[in-house]
Amino acid sequence: MNDLIHLRDAGVSLIVDLRDGRLPRILHWGEDLGDIDGRALEQLAIASVEPVVIGELDTRHAVSILPEPSWGWRGTPGLEGHRDGRDHSTRFAVTETSHSDVGTADARVQRVTATAADAVAELELGVTVELLGTGLVRARATVRSTGHGSSDTGAPYTVDALNLLLPVPREADEILDFAGRWIRERTPQRLAFVHGTHLREGRRGKPGHDTPFVTSAGAAGFGFRSGEIWATHVAWSGNTRWIAERGMHGLGLIGGGELPMPGEIRLEPGDEYTTPWLYGAHSTEGLDGISARFHRHLRSLPSHPSGPRPVTVNTWEAVYFDHDHAKLYALADAAAEVGAERFVLDDGWFRHRRADNAGLGDWYVDEDLYPEGLRPLADYVRSKGLEFGLWFEPEMVNPDSDLARAHPEWIAQPELAARRDSLGRDARLPLEARRQQVLDLTHPEAYAYIEERLHALVVELEPAYLKWDHNRDLLEAGSSATGRAIVHGQTLAFYRLLDGLHTAFPGLEIETCAGGGGRVDLEVLSRTQRIWASDCNDPLERQRIQRWTAMLVPPEMMGAHIGPPAAHSTGRSAGLDLRAGTALWGHLGIEWDVSGADAAAPEVRAALQQWVALHQEHRDLLHSGTVVRSDLPEPGRFLHGIVAHDGSEALYGFVATDSVVDNPVGLLRLPGLDPVRTYRVEGLGPFQPSGAAMRAPTVWWRDGVELSGQVLAAHGVQAPGLNPEEMLLIRVRAVN
Repeated sequence: MNDLIHLRDAGVSLIVDLRDGRLPRILHWGEDLGDIDGRALEQLAIASVEPVVIGELDTRHAVSILPEPSWGWRGTPGLEGHRDGRDHSTRFAVTETSHSDVGTADARVQRVTATAADAVAELELGVTVELLGTGLVRARATVRSTGHGSSDTGAPYTVDALNLLLPVPREADEILDFAGRWIRERTPQRLAFVHGTHLREGRRGKPGHDTPFVTSAGAAGFGFRSGEIWATHVAWSGNTRWIAERGMHGLGLIGGGELPMPGEIRLEPGDEYTTPWLYGAHSTEGLDGISARFHRHLRSLPSHPSGPRPVTVNTWEAVYFDHDHAKLYALADAAAEVGAERFVLDDGWFRHRRADNAGLGDWYVDEDLYPEGLRPLADYVRSKGLEFGLWFEPEMVNPDSDLARAHPEWIAQPELAARRDSLGRDARLPLEARRQQVLDLTHPEAYAYIEERLHALVVELEPAYLKWDHNRDLLEAGSSATGRAIVHGQTLAFYRLLDGLHTAFPGLEIETCAGGGGRVDLEVLSRTQRIWASDCNDPLERQRIQRWTAMLVPPEMMGAHIGPPAAHSTGRSAGLDLRAGTALWGHLGIEWDVSGADAAAPEVRAALQQWVALHQEHRDLLHSGTVVRSDLPEPGRFLHGIVAHDGSEALYGFVATDSVVDNPVGLLRLPGLDPVRTYRVEGLGPFQPSGAAMRAPTVWWRDGVELSGQVLAAHGVQAPGLNPEEMLLIRVRAVN
């Protein structure tokens, strides 16, 4: 096999260097280089050789995708591990390589694999690098212990970290990643990509509300529609490590992997550990190009939802823990009346659950609340033409529960039970969060209990949909049986539960909800059909949250609900048009008591029905098209949209999130359209903004205008003079 391999697809070139028996090096990751023959690849490799610098090592070696100090790398090692302090530095020699190309279109996979060994440390390593049909790069590695290495103590090999890193050029001098908190997920932050290590570590047992989410690097000032960008994402639902690093020679690396807890991964002879997938996305068209690759990837997966996404009514903010039967049945009636298609019974239906301080883990329908079980309510919901859905939080337990009292050893805790008992002490449990603890799913009996309860309830109630919550971090999460940390094993157990449900109940949809958007990554998204982006339904906050969640998640997988007039999370009041016009752009739902007084007024009910109908009319476009976002100079205005893949139509939303100095703010360039086609552009109901520009005698959003895609992108249309918290929906349809 050729030792210089050129992978090409979807406008991306990836050149993998396997020469000299070393681990794979990436000579080029970026814009398509065209059809390059073997001689040209050799010439490119020569042109890429870095010179030896005076005062440094006598030889210079390119950095592999898994950097090794033994080849002169002084940054973060790819593999960090040891056997009681020995075998702490490896030098792997490649023993076998392969190259394959399978599939077609978005499902195509070009794969390079390398198997290597370190005879001294008695370790084997497998590295896989792929270029997918979407233009995404992804890589992972497996390390296997074949013996006890140079140690004479028979110690296992402890893996402290196994990171994969992709190179980015010197021109990429700015980093964009994300911070956040509950109800303020995915808050962007930018910083200079200078010498040193920008390290983000997630120790919550899930990505968390403050996850880096996607790490992007590009020339300073890159935006949604401009700039060449390299981005990475760690596809793992447990603890993670994200790295952006630049050394004194100017080489930049971005990537990461899982963050094991101390001693969590120990390899006896024959044992192995495999990293999560590290994904890499390249774009010459700004952040929208990065998003497009991730969206195409998720849409290509067999697990991706098919068919129209049902408008969902969720009961949480309508009833909380007050499961009054008359109220719930009235809510189902109202949901059907406004055009909803799915009804989800949230928290509070199981034993002893009158508040969030008790009952979690007792996964039996509460006989006092529901003497006849939940089947009558589920059947009534279905009789109204609605799917039935149900909320769970299977990985957590309240200390005040029958489960915790019967099996305290199933609660994750930081110490070995046998040692504690020998000292005559009570268990030291982690600090409580929301008055709950973590259920140790690495305990076989605990796992079996949860699996049985989930499957039994799905068989009994036949829900079409499960809302899967995860409100608590895995603080001090360990096994009382072994005393070891369990975050890695807990994450794998979570995946097994999801996989088992999909195998047993084909077609069952599952939403990942972790106190809102606290567990969102490509691995969990390959097993679920929806995320709950945030517990915040305040439309102004949601505009920002959804704008950046779309970096990874396509609209059809992003739960976006119309909340009540006053948001429970922020207390801010907003009109129905802004609330509904914000939720329109995701998987639409309603988190509001639509049977209550503030929704029952005829004019409110009619307006809500209009919004639901509008979403249903356009959801084929909203849930299949390309997401576009504009870089407006005015921070108090957002412009975003969805463009059909064939360029035949588009929807845009122009939103006033704040007051501005210049109002109107000038021309709006509409991105993403076919430049040679002519489009009719007009405002779309069911409402129109009340700003001053509406008083103009002739306005395009009321009367319509026909312009080419080239003119709309390069010149644009005049922005209306919106008042704060108003928006204009813009419909664009090709006329030729």
